[in-house]
Amino acid sequence: MTNQGEASELGGDGSVYAGIDFSVADIGLEQVPEITAFVDIEAPPTGPAAYFVFGTNQTLPADLVADRHQQGLAPLIIVTGGINRHNGIVEGHVLRDLLIERGVPEDVIRVEAESADTWQNVQNSATFLDEAVQLGLPVTAVSKWYHRRAIQILASVCSKAEPLHGLSYEPIYSGVPITRDIWPEHLDGRRRVIREWQETRRRITDGSFVSLQRVNGAFVPR
Repeated sequence: MTNQGEASELGGDGSVYAGIDFSVADIGLEQVPEITAFVDIEAPPTGPAAYFVFGTNQTLPADLVADRHQQGLAPLIIVTGGINRHNGIVEGHVLRDLLIERGVPEDVIRVEAESADTWQNVQNSATFLDEAVQLGLPVTAVSKWYHRRAIQILASVCSKAEPLHGLSYEPIYSGVPITRDIWPEHLDGRRRVIREWQETRRRITDGSFVSLQRVNGAFVPR
C-alpha cells in the first residue's frame, strides 16, 4: 500500500498515514483496518439470489451480475437509479441495457428509474423486493465495496429480505480505482470511505439504522 518512505511520515499521534493527515476527521492509522472492515459489504451468496443493483454510472456492476446470471445464480435482477446528476443518464435504464447487451434476458430484469438517492433506490423497489422474498431468494446488494449504507438501508426498509448479502466492486474515480488497499491515499476515496463510516455509525447510534452483524457470510440484525 505504501513504500517505506511514506510509512516513515507517521506522526507521533498516528494521525498521518502515507503522508495524509487524518486529524481533521479524527482518524488514526490504527483505525484504517477497522474502518475498511466495517464499511466493506462483500458477503456473496453461495446459491441463487435476487441481485439488487444500486444506482450508479459505473459499468462494473453490470459485468458482475451478468456473470452471475450466466452461472445460473441470478434468476432475478433489480436495477435502480434515476437521473445521474453528473452526466444526465437514467441509471436504471442504462444498467438494464448493459445487462441485456451482456446476454441477460429482459424478463429477468426489474427496473426502478425514478429515485434520486440510495433510500429511494430501495423504497421505490418495494414491489420487486417483495417478489424476491416470495420466490424465496436471498437479496444481494450490488454496490461499491465501501457502500455500507446500501446494506443498512435494505435492512431498515425491507426487513423481510434478511439475511442480506453483498456483491461489491471497486469504483473508478478520476481514472483511479478506489480499492481496499489504497483508499487512504486516494483523495476522493478517502473522503468517500470516511464519510460512509461516520454516517453509518451515526445512524446506527441514533436508531435510524438497524445494527447489523455478519453471521455465516451474511448481514443480520444484532
